[in-house]
Amino acid sequence: MKNWSVVILVLIFWNFSCSPLSKRSLDKTFKSTDERFKDHTGFALYDLDKKKSVYEYRSGRYFTPASNTKIFTLFSCLTLLGDSIPALKYITTKDSLIFWGTGDPSFLYKEVYDNNRIYSFLGSSTLPLYFSDSNFQTTHWGPGWAWDDYNDYYSAERSAFPIYGNIMTLQATGRKFSVQPPFLKNYVKTGPSEQKAKVLRRLESNDFIFYPNFSKSGFKADVPFKVSTELTANLLTDTLNKMVRAVHKPVPKNALTVYSLPVDSLYRVMMQESDNFIAEQLLLMCSQVISDTLQPEIAIHHIKENFLKDLKDEPRWVDGSGLSRYNLFTPRSIVQVWEKIYQLLPRERLFALLATGGRSGTIKNWYNANAPYIFGKTGSLSNNHSLSGYLITKNGKTLIFCFMNNNYTTSINEIRRNMENILRTIYEKY
Repeated sequence: MKNWSVVILVLIFWNFSCSPLSKRSLDKTFKSTDERFKDHTGFALYDLDKKKSVYEYRSGRYFTPASNTKIFTLFSCLTLLGDSIPALKYITTKDSLIFWGTGDPSFLYKEVYDNNRIYSFLGSSTLPLYFSDSNFQTTHWGPGWAWDDYNDYYSAERSAFPIYGNIMTLQATGRKFSVQPPFLKNYVKTGPSEQKAKVLRRLESNDFIFYPNFSKSGFKADVPFKVSTELTANLLTDTLNKMVRAVHKPVPKNALTVYSLPVDSLYRVMMQESDNFIAEQLLLMCSQVISDTLQPEIAIHHIKENFLKDLKDEPRWVDGSGLSRYNLFTPRSIVQVWEKIYQLLPRERLFALLATGGRSGTIKNWYNANAPYIFGKTGSLSNNHSLSGYLITKNGKTLIFCFMNNNYTTSINEIRRNMENILRTIYEKY
């Protein structure tokens, strides 16, 4: 069966590549895709120079976008945030420094460069430190997230002042292990040896069990920890080597802001590596720009009402990362958002933020060519895979495309190969 699938793919690609790029040939190709994979496929192709749609296949139907949701998060950030990340807000009195998180995910997070500006700011204060997260007014998990992903690194909890990416990292050799942040080592117990080493956390508490494997020389695991105001204060106390106490005070209007990193330091990791945690925290940051409240629904409503009213299809948009299956977007609306982003940023800066075919990010092993021709964002959940962004043709034309696949049961690599063949043909023939 697998051999026949390959033969059919080759025949379709040969027939397609030997004929002019036309609506008829594209229709035939996409109908063949539906028949082979028995999935739900949507596609939109737009010519940036001509400012018009080139081709659409079910582009007005709604799909689960997965991490293509991050395109909307990026647009929100480009619209609402400035050049630097606001890391915290604070006030000083004669006997205290009180601070509030803004959602900045970078503090001691290993996935991004941390310039230690916030560590130095808090660590060098001669006043007693007090932390408040009264501005965090949402849940630690997003709506529609799969609850049984709680133990997986890509489902780190949202919070006002993340530390270490809200992840506990355990490294082990045999039964001996180290933990980052070190404060959490006392929360880890060792279980019996198993064939495959693993770390499991209880659903509602920071009780971890490490199951070693003696036959393996090394082991490493990233597991989200359960966030609370008290734990954040304790982690800061342990990290800064000075007491940080938890309080519950609202953010005053005269609070000052400390900035941490250039915004692209976070955007690049979110878009190239599809970092869910950064995406969620960035959307929280957008909400506090509008309201001083960390609540993603505030940012989503504001962006939809003020900047996305002209979309052909209203998106159902509920989180920053795309972990939720409640999100529903159409291919042609995603293309519209990509066009808006293209108008906001210089091309060189924009393309440097995105996954690049054959070069970087989630498509570094796909879409190879002598010169990169795909710059975009993938989106994957079980039985769902999408890719959208910019396609530079062999003739130098810039197209925007969105390719969405939902509800397939074949392997994701079969889907990717089919997408690669179609996009490569567009690259060569358009």
